[in-house]
Amino acid sequence: MNIFKIFTLEAAHRLPNVPEGHKCARLHGHSFRIEIHVSGEPDPRMGWVMDFADLRTAFQPLYDQLDHRYLNDIEGLENPTSEMLVRWIWKKLQPRLPGLEKVVVHETCTSGASCGRQDFAAEQQ
Repeated sequence: MNIFKIFTLEAAHRLPNVPEGHKCARLHGHSFRIEIHVSGEPDPRMGWVMDFADLRTAFQPLYDQLDHRYLNDIEGLENPTSEMLVRWIWKKLQPRLPGLEKVVVHETCTSGASCGRQDFAAEQQ
């Protein structure tokens, strides 16, 4: 079974490694939508994989680091593409959330990146 919770945050960034003149080289912001997916078997007594409040609690420290911040100033996000942000979230969240299955970052309504347990299988061996 897979459950998920969605978080929204506002943050600014610029992409330092794009070609000269690229619009993303300029400072700009996004209303990011973050999905955190957790998998597991529902507890027979409780009937859930985990309490959504516990999922929120696990993500809250990362939310506090990201919301209304300049992402380039955060260690590990000096080049804060959606791909780098989703990987950063996964690596920070996975130790706190053992059932973590997938993280999805929506940078805009139509663009984003995701990664999941299978993307890190080689690193975990």
